[in-house]
Amino acid sequence: MDMSVSRAMTRNFLGQSPDWYKLTLLGFLVINPLLFFFVSPFRAGWLLVAEFIFTLGMALKCYPLLPGGLLALEAIVIGMASAEKVKEELAANLEVLLLLIFMVAGIHFMKQLLLLVFTKLLLNIRSKVLLGFAFCLAAAFLSAFLDALTVVAVVIAVASGFYAIYHRVVSQGDGEFHHDDRDIADEEQRQTLEKFRAFLRSLMMQAGVGTALGGVMTMVGEPQNLIIAKAAGWDFVSFFLRMAPVTVPVLICGLITSLLVERFKLFGFGEPLPAQVREILQEYDHQSTRQRTRQETMKLWVQALTGVWLIIALALHLAEVGLIGLSVTIIITAFCGVTDEHAIGKAFSEALPFTALLTVFFAIVAVIAEQQLFAPLIHFVLQVDPASQLRWFYTLNGLLSAISDNVFVGSVYINEAKHAFTSGAISLDQFELLAVATNTGTNLPSVATPNGQAAFLFLLTSALAPLIRLSYGRMVWMALPFTFVLSLVGLLCIMYSLEPLTLWMVQQGWIALPQQ
Repeated sequence: MDMSVSRAMTRNFLGQSPDWYKLTLLGFLVINPLLFFFVSPFRAGWLLVAEFIFTLGMALKCYPLLPGGLLALEAIVIGMASAEKVKEELAANLEVLLLLIFMVAGIHFMKQLLLLVFTKLLLNIRSKVLLGFAFCLAAAFLSAFLDALTVVAVVIAVASGFYAIYHRVVSQGDGEFHHDDRDIADEEQRQTLEKFRAFLRSLMMQAGVGTALGGVMTMVGEPQNLIIAKAAGWDFVSFFLRMAPVTVPVLICGLITSLLVERFKLFGFGEPLPAQVREILQEYDHQSTRQRTRQETMKLWVQALTGVWLIIALALHLAEVGLIGLSVTIIITAFCGVTDEHAIGKAFSEALPFTALLTVFFAIVAVIAEQQLFAPLIHFVLQVDPASQLRWFYTLNGLLSAISDNVFVGSVYINEAKHAFTSGAISLDQFELLAVATNTGTNLPSVATPNGQAAFLFLLTSALAPLIRLSYGRMVWMALPFTFVLSLVGLLCIMYSLEPLTLWMVQQGWIALPQQ
């Protein structure tokens, strides 16, 4: 018998999501305009931020683009933010959007080389402690020169390749990935798969934390770093030296934490590569080596040379990151014979859902800006005495970056600090110290949640996350020891070592004295 119209609409709304989730979202959509018009636009804005964070946390129930997009659309319709303000936010973050569209596609066409390199690394380093440390350190080094999203895209491509190889061997039929493992009949294989998932989760989180450790150190590591460097008038070397009193101790402590959580199997880390999976990967590696033709070898060489071009172009900033990614796609497809439109289209399909989600996120940021949700906190910090400003700048930047966009938070705070300097409220040397506190504050404590780090959010919403059971809550739990160590060490350095070490570097002539 045919169902009723209301039942059909209920089933269609958000598809397979649980009924309680659908009702919760409908409740949000009803409450928001009532609170905005009849209570307080300011409170409605903060509730909208909390609701959006909820949709991110429930990413495995429903992709956040749908519920988050409905919340953002309603916010614009009722006047929380204007469409023009959303356009301004998108224009300000165009580099990030281009990076997602084109760089992730370029990495897709380098998968063959990346899988080969990382398979050799994984099979040759048998210690899980050293392997996790290697992933964290490599991600930190790369993120100091490349964008963190690019680095995470590489690691996602590698982990997806590992998962595909193992799953193809143990699955019974079509080779498609099923989240309920219905294509794996043997109970022992199911247990092995769970251990393999835990192994991949720990590697992905090690790499994600590594991007935060390296990304904070240089002006090209994160988008907000460029904004802060421009406001302070620092070049690449000056930025690195100014941040070093905080970032170097944080890097050392972060890497030590990486070793400890793996060694003592804390917070979901420490699961070694199952012996059965290692055998499968070794057999795949041997078979691939035996069967590799000269044509395939030449494709690997093309990808390797293109990878060299990618690193040089990004390090020297020869063009915008996204455009460099487009050049990678063009070179590899042209010289590896990928000429079919549908084959090329698959590369872009991986990043476009997240690009759309990030666009919705910038709409929420527009609400934050237009309703001035952070204004009371900023005014409070600028009114405290100079001796306390550094730690308050760092702390509030960290708290806000954990729930919002660290690019937005960093931009707002550095602009307010610059305004305070130009108006004579603070000195130039205090402004430069505040710039360090702003940069480290937006980069370090923000590892607490996927909201604060775009690389974490990209990982959470990737096709890999549900395969390896990496949920929002699990990411927060696994990041917890790093959040505590990075945030605390950063705060202690801001409070006790930043000023004396900066003065010492000035005396050594490493950095120039501020000129009024």
